[in-house]
Amino acid sequence: MRKPPAGRATRARTLWALGFALALGLGVAPDLGFSGAAGAEEVTVFAAASTKGAVEQIAEAYAAAGGGEVRTVFAASSTLAKQIAQGAPADLYLSANPAWMDYLAERGAVDAASRVDLLANRLVLIVPQDTEDTEVRDAATADLGDLSAAALADLLDTSLADGRRLAIADPGHVPAGIYARAALEALGLWQGLADRTVRAANVRAALALVDRGEAPVGIVYATDARISSRVRVVGGFPPESHPPIVYPLALVAGRGAGAARRFYDHLRSEAAAMVFRAHGFLVPPGPAS
Repeated sequence: MRKPPAGRATRARTLWALGFALALGLGVAPDLGFSGAAGAEEVTVFAAASTKGAVEQIAEAYAAAGGGEVRTVFAASSTLAKQIAQGAPADLYLSANPAWMDYLAERGAVDAASRVDLLANRLVLIVPQDTEDTEVRDAATADLGDLSAAALADLLDTSLADGRRLAIADPGHVPAGIYARAALEALGLWQGLADRTVRAANVRAALALVDRGEAPVGIVYATDARISSRVRVVGGFPPESHPPIVYPLALVAGRGAGAARRFYDHLRSEAAAMVFRAHGFLVPPGPAS
């Protein structure tokens, strides 16, 4: 039987990923744009929404240098992991927390030997840059550093008056929301805030709610806060208030050769580490070389 042209296969994979993503109602649409490289050399990376800017920059530079075309799909780590478990055509998976990588490892869907902790991040509280609430604006200009329970409680009491809500990623399955809930629980505040949250599909969607002024305050990664000029960081959450924010990377099972392996190695290189650092990520010792 004659094999379909590479272009047709590529379009089929693109439509599959787009259809799956739309069916799940993602808050961040996958970026499916790439220019035509040979299908055999194309690499597909499923990556946490919070890595979008950095991974896109790395992929574009890699392709421009002749490394090959890289297709990137961004969404909540949970959504991507479930897609991979159901056979989505991914070559690499970059998760925003270890639990969803564990989920795939338990199902034999990733190459366990290739798993590395590639990145780390911080959790921060943000408010709109041009908030009209003078009390919130005054609080946000203070140098709070790592937020204490008392400082956070005071700010939230002010910003969430009149039925307004705290924007977070869904703590039921999205890593940023899971970390946010853990931090608020550790500070003794979750019980009083659980019903005063608006829960977004992913961390970029939570950022957008504050960016557009639809929520007066939000919890996002430090790297996400950097991409918007319309939000300001009030302070960070103490690292001990939540599990370490670690981004594991692994090759999808059966896809550890050729182009996929080369881009995997590139993501661990010092050149890629420089880009990740420029976007505000922490690069733990070891993965980048």
